[in-house]
Amino acid sequence: MNALATARRVLLQLRADPRTIALLLVVPCVLISLLAWVFDGSPGTFDRIGPVLLAVFPLVTMFVVTSVTTLRERTTGTLERLLTLPIRKLDILLGYALAFAVVALAQTALVSTLALGILDLHVQGSPALLVLVALLSALLGNTLGLLGSAFAATEFQAVQFLPAFVLPQLLVCGLFVPRPMMARPLQLFSNACPLTYVVDAMQGVVATTEASAVTGDLLVIAAFILGSVALGALTLRRRTP
Repeated sequence: MNALATARRVLLQLRADPRTIALLLVVPCVLISLLAWVFDGSPGTFDRIGPVLLAVFPLVTMFVVTSVTTLRERTTGTLERLLTLPIRKLDILLGYALAFAVVALAQTALVSTLALGILDLHVQGSPALLVLVALLSALLGNTLGLLGSAFAATEFQAVQFLPAFVLPQLLVCGLFVPRPMMARPLQLFSNACPLTYVVDAMQGVVATTEASAVTGDLLVIAAFILGSVALGALTLRRRTP
């Protein structure tokens, strides 16, 4: 119940912020539409690249919004006041995660419906599996944002984590160059990056109808999500004696 109460409070705060809602729900739709338009003269390109970016865009937006929102809760003392109550740290963090999970679900449903229905995105695998990967990617961005907020002192620093954390992963995840063709140190770094498994899963959905081909990637993504929540709980502490 404590987690649900926290989730309800965060959702009410988000509802009162139309700019954040636009960033979460409108911007990914605009980006995927722009991508389809860019590759309109290159048949098959959008079908190959679109699904991958369908997962990357939600991860990026959820990471930014979650980290900034959670950091604001930390710096304004809201989290510190919550920690004085008889509420477990994990309940507090689960409340935040649940609230943003609801937003991630809405975002994924909206962007996937646009891509599969209006933009005519075609994949070899199940569209439901594509939506599942996109949803897990958004949840991953959510939990990584919760964890990342602990290492920023200001909202500007939280935003700075985006290029520092996401862009290196984007370069080595296999989107631009197949990972087996990279130098061995880059392959090892890529293996430790959560975005690698998101891209692998989406590429599997594009290439095959076998759901088992992406099961391993989905399990790794789920492990990163749970691990981020667990580590995030360790960062919740009172900052004043």
